[in-house]
Amino acid sequence: MECFADAASLERPTIIVVDDDAAVRQSIKFSFDLEGFSVRNYAGASELLNEATLPPFGCLVIDYNLPALNGLEALQQLRKPQVRLPAIVITSYPSRTVREGAAAAGASIVEKPLFNHAFSDNIRAALAQRQS
Repeated sequence: MECFADAASLERPTIIVVDDDAAVRQSIKFSFDLEGFSVRNYAGASELLNEATLPPFGCLVIDYNLPALNGLEALQQLRKPQVRLPAIVITSYPSRTVREGAAAAGASIVEKPLFNHAFSDNIRAALAQRQS
């Protein structure tokens, strides 16, 4: 893991995972726990939106296909109270509308399955961007 200079980065970055698939949540948690990140898992958008506090340093990983609110709708609601954590939307076969919505929310998209380095590379890039 890189060393960062500011005080917020002295804490372990927190990866916030929102996915209704328990196996996906656990897989992401396992991978990033091994890399030294703190990981919080949520089964749906409402669970995340009801969270009292979010960490000051981290990255949101939100599945697009969630029950009730989709990942972009959840991200839009988080942005209203000025939550500026970088975000990655994970989905299979993103449509043009999903790509445009993610871009408007300042989020990147990583396509499922998450078997290659693109996912962890996107998280590291999102965390590094916050440092700039």
